[in-house]
Amino acid sequence: MEGMEGISYWLPLVWAAILAVAVTLYVILDGFGLGLGILFHAEPSEEKRDLMMNTVAPFWDGNQTWLIMGGGGLLVAFPKAYGVIMSGLYIPVIVMLLALVFRGVAFEYRWVAKPNHKLWDLAFSWGAVVAAFAQGVILGGLLQGITVVDGQFAGGSLDWLSIFSLLCGAGVVAAYALLGTTWLIYKTEGELQAWARYKANSALLFVLGAMALVSLWTPFSVPGIWERWFSWPNILLLSPVPLLTAFAAYSCWQGIEDDKSDIRAFLSAIALFLLGLVGLVISNVPYLVPRSLTVWETAAAPSSQIFMLVGTLLMLPIILGYTAFVYWTFRGKVRAGEGYH
Repeated sequence: MEGMEGISYWLPLVWAAILAVAVTLYVILDGFGLGLGILFHAEPSEEKRDLMMNTVAPFWDGNQTWLIMGGGGLLVAFPKAYGVIMSGLYIPVIVMLLALVFRGVAFEYRWVAKPNHKLWDLAFSWGAVVAAFAQGVILGGLLQGITVVDGQFAGGSLDWLSIFSLLCGAGVVAAYALLGTTWLIYKTEGELQAWARYKANSALLFVLGAMALVSLWTPFSVPGIWERWFSWPNILLLSPVPLLTAFAAYSCWQGIEDDKSDIRAFLSAIALFLLGLVGLVISNVPYLVPRSLTVWETAAAPSSQIFMLVGTLLMLPIILGYTAFVYWTFRGKVRAGEGYH
């Protein structure tokens, strides 16, 4: 019995860690691809648009793997949480998935439809904007809380719609734009790189503003988060997180301005994302549905978790290895006329 209790305690934590890795990798790896779509609105040059898409052409479809793993892992390991979250946020989730479909189809069809591809340009660009905004709304709706009674969703279909969730949506759009601009700084040169540096400064300011607002909003509006961050000795133990965030923001700004290290801005933007995710985890652990259901309350039977864990642990190194191989193979600058599509 003691052995089973130990397994029941640790298995949900292992699966929560796997889901955290999947979500983190999706946000970072697909984030700069969505960011390029968001930036399409601001770049009218056809040649530069082609170059922007070519920088991400070898990677973008493989990045969706992590979204599938995150959603599938949530269903398998935490079915009760999956049911509550999908019931409460199904409208922005469906909008996000449809937008990703439009973005993906447009990516492929744009090349073969030339020169009559304006419709696909719009689908690629707006698909990225809508998908990014929907992801932020999903995050905001989750953070502000989903109404749960007796372990079941008990709210309305529009409970997610609030000023806070819309703020999170705008913040994610700006954050992906920052990843997109810093990716272009890393992968391109000349006029497009200079344009990306200029746009990156504005994106960084918007991201920092959104992070500041969310960081101030949640402790005052969500019970428990204030105590988590500002009680003693937590305020001392957790102080490295905001300090490192400030350092990452400064490093990103320095990387944007410094033309001697093209990768610094991109790595610093990734660090900002990681620290933001760390902050969200600290604010909400051990809840999977914030302030309602913990990882243990929503976990599937240990036998189901173990069965899926075996397959996941076998496939995860293969996926990670393939991802690393692709990024290594297509490393370096992408120049006009070069591409993979």
